[in-house]
Amino acid sequence: MAWKEQYMEALDVAASCRLAKEMEEYRSNPKLGYRPAGSRAEFETGERLKREMEAMGLSNVRKDEILVDGWEFEKAELTYKDRAGKTCRVILGAYQTDFVTNDEESFDLVFLGKGTARDYEGKEVRGKLVVVEINQRNEWWINFPVYQAYEKGAKALIAVQTGGYGQIDKQALNAQDIAGPAEAPAFSMSQEDWERIRECLDEKGEIRVGLDARSVVMKDVPTYNIVGEIPGKRPERMILLSAHYDSYFSGFQDDNTAIAMMLGIARAFLKIDYQPENTWVFCAMAAEEWGKCDTKYDWSTGAYQEIFKVHPDWAGKVIGNFNFELPALSNGNLDGIRSTYEYRDFLEECVKKLPALTPAYLEGVRVSAPIETWSDDFSVAIGGIPSMVNEFSAGPFMETHYHSQFDSDEFYDEAVYRFHHELYGLLLLELDSQAVVPLNFAEVFEEAAKSLDVIYCQKAGARVTTLLELLEKAQELSDEIYDRIWDVNEAYLAGEKMDLEKIREAEKKLLSVFKMEQDRFVRLNWSDEVLFPEEAAQNNLYYIRKAIRSLKRKNPETALEALYEIDNNAYAFQFSRSVYQHFTDYVFHQEAERLQWGAGRIVHHENLYDLVEGLLKKYRTGGTDVRDEILRLEAVEKRQQSYLKEDVDYMIKSTEKMLLTLQEAKQLL
Repeated sequence: MAWKEQYMEALDVAASCRLAKEMEEYRSNPKLGYRPAGSRAEFETGERLKREMEAMGLSNVRKDEILVDGWEFEKAELTYKDRAGKTCRVILGAYQTDFVTNDEESFDLVFLGKGTARDYEGKEVRGKLVVVEINQRNEWWINFPVYQAYEKGAKALIAVQTGGYGQIDKQALNAQDIAGPAEAPAFSMSQEDWERIRECLDEKGEIRVGLDARSVVMKDVPTYNIVGEIPGKRPERMILLSAHYDSYFSGFQDDNTAIAMMLGIARAFLKIDYQPENTWVFCAMAAEEWGKCDTKYDWSTGAYQEIFKVHPDWAGKVIGNFNFELPALSNGNLDGIRSTYEYRDFLEECVKKLPALTPAYLEGVRVSAPIETWSDDFSVAIGGIPSMVNEFSAGPFMETHYHSQFDSDEFYDEAVYRFHHELYGLLLLELDSQAVVPLNFAEVFEEAAKSLDVIYCQKAGARVTTLLELLEKAQELSDEIYDRIWDVNEAYLAGEKMDLEKIREAEKKLLSVFKMEQDRFVRLNWSDEVLFPEEAAQNNLYYIRKAIRSLKRKNPETALEALYEIDNNAYAFQFSRSVYQHFTDYVFHQEAERLQWGAGRIVHHENLYDLVEGLLKKYRTGGTDVRDEILRLEAVEKRQQSYLKEDVDYMIKSTEKMLLTLQEAKQLL
């Protein structure tokens, strides 16, 4: 029987499910769960996973120590008296901030709408608990109203999600990474509990409540990524499998099932005594949900530390990373794999020749690119390891159950879970069998060319024609190289003899181009979406030009709508200058160690706070003289044009360097 069939028969999906359920037992908060970074519950879960790896027979099982900001959330319970005088108790969720009471303490609680700066006008909140209603998906992240409350002297903020997350039930609590300072405390409350409390507010919109809470942030504490291996015939070459074991609430789908599936894949291959061509590394990552205090990029800490601090030597040795998130959940009839551009061709070919799998997805599997920042594969990729993840964010689960106490096995889909065990085990075998890493850079260069707005570039005096010609040349060379890679791998699978040392040298060149591309072509916008370098300036120029036109036509409303879209200036419309400045400065003035995977990836920021504030005032009072604002925006336009010109020059130099290395790789193949 072939290895693929043996693997499929050896799978024990029920054992994977049992391990995922067992992980729920480890919790910081006895009532809600929580296994956050650096907590005792996370540590105990890691110890359990280490024992599991050892028991199943993985080799070189170890704990890779990393430093994170840790968080222990033990409890947060609020009491109040309803209109009948009955004492009612409310269980709160929490965010990664400091708040500790001496048993139950009394506070005034006040409702402040959405928690914007204007909501505080005429209100005194010093020493009080502030409740706000927010939609983090469609409005703004939790850190902005939290820091606004802190600036106003509030004791803590309690957020009620009105939509975007936790929509499955009015009892749903929500938790997210805070992306803010520990000294600005925050909790979450369900819609149902808030509706009951709101009925009891006095004429000032306040009520006296009791709060018994313990939420503690611990700076620079050790935690551990848990690692085991299946040794390969070529130990200098590796494939990485990963998932994270920290969680909010019980974390059954996110990410217990992923950890258990990763180990289920390992268990099946060990059972059939399969020795891979390359060493397979199985890594249970800590601190994915959160792990650094007061930084915009406070998640994926465990993966970032593993790749950049513990094992920077993996770049050039690891030929691919399979990362797993929420794999026991159906997102409809079409499954997905999201990968870096360079692996899409290979994965699409692999999917086409798969044997019959468990019928969980009637429309098959779609491969898309690029990867996103929402999971650990991004940190792994920018470290120089081509990565992929099962598509997990496409369905309604992210808005209904994700990061709430309703993430449970109620929505466990056994057929989907088995399908993903089968799919990724077989893809692992395919990648393992390749003599040379099957990277195709053509799509990267093609997408880079598509991202260029030729007209904007020409107006900026940028050498866009030169860049387009280079990108076309790089695309053509990449296609030629990939054809050669395909031929080499087919010959290797057919048993032909070849110079593996020479092929390995070519492979190192290809992986170095991948790292160059991640360093030089991957940038982020303020919504953490992936951009090419020049797109930040292009986007800003589009909206700046729109704002100028609107002001000249005496249409300030449309101008303000355009300014709302420039960088993070949407927050200038709603929050105070100090709040806006804090969350702008911490992107540009923190050390790279705190910014982690986001360091240096936001570029060409324009701070338009004063301009927005002035225009809003004129709009509200009927002011029509906007000549000064037009002049200021025209100066901004010139500055962004100079950035665009610099970006095109930078991309030319980067493409030239990648072309040289690709040519060297081609000569070795």
